[in-house]
Amino acid sequence: MKVARFHTPGDIRVEEAPEPVAGPGEITIRVRNCSTCGTDAKIYRHGHHHIRPPRVMGHEIAGEVVEGTGPWAPGDRVQVIAAIPCGECRECRRGRMTVCPNQESMGYHYDGGFAEYMAVPAKVLAVDGVNRIPDGVGFAEASVAEPLACVLNGQELARVGEGDDVVVMGSGPIGCLHVRLARSRGAARVVLVDINAGRLEMAAGLVHPDAAVHGEDVVEQVLKLTEGRGADVVITAAASGAAQEQALRMAARQGRISFFGGLPKDDPIIRCDSNLVHYRELTIVGANGSSPAHNARALGLIADGSVPVTDLITHRLPLEEVLEGIAVVGRGEAIKVTIEP
Repeated sequence: MKVARFHTPGDIRVEEAPEPVAGPGEITIRVRNCSTCGTDAKIYRHGHHHIRPPRVMGHEIAGEVVEGTGPWAPGDRVQVIAAIPCGECRECRRGRMTVCPNQESMGYHYDGGFAEYMAVPAKVLAVDGVNRIPDGVGFAEASVAEPLACVLNGQELARVGEGDDVVVMGSGPIGCLHVRLARSRGAARVVLVDINAGRLEMAAGLVHPDAAVHGEDVVEQVLKLTEGRGADVVITAAASGAAQEQALRMAARQGRISFFGGLPKDDPIIRCDSNLVHYRELTIVGANGSSPAHNARALGLIADGSVPVTDLITHRLPLEEVLEGIAVVGRGEAIKVTIEP
């Protein structure tokens, strides 16, 4: 079979590999779609400390069971989680699977979905990490359940709800999903912000925020749009310290700020006006990945139309063109790129 393997930064090869065989407690699937994200572009450029090459990449996975076990039979259509909690540690036992200290990941610790076939580890099945794709949902749409699950976790932590004014900073695929999920959770107004005017225009044309903001004075623009009070929730869906600092200044009293996008490890420090946090009673929350339950619920949101994703998939490419797909993502020229092995 064909796979796309990471060997070293700048070196991902589409090459031949033996088809996997399911071990005890495992299933194998025919991968139908594995979508790409900004993390794939980062791995291509810099590698990752959890990846021991050669490693088949890809973690937004949907496919068809070839060899099953337990409730899974050949032909079942399934979506697979990316982040694998251990299910046994204190955090997992308390329902905090997103911060499991023993977490592993598909495409990092285990071969991922940029392949024609893949084995799903027993650890994934043990934590209910394989989800049946609902009727009417395609494989490509199901592969977007993984990033949507992360967005769902972030909005739950930030308590996005009825009547909120929500600002989403960053108009990539995650930002677009945040806009749509905020609407489904009852947000009154959603503002999309980006420094890249072209990308913002493309995203806004798809997800239709109440306002699209870019420029040097985004804080002032948001304050004007909210009649001076600021946003109830600000989500920084970009790896930008400047965006995190701006989020503090555009949050309303008792506002919630989600640091959704992580910062580069060599530059993770921002300037935080502690008095803004103190006097406005602001809440700052992180958001790290998703749990198996978030993935199942994200599939439900896609299936019932609460969060449409089909139009966000702007590029569909064969496995042989995975490098072009990663490059398109890295250049910010797409919303969602999916690979169809």
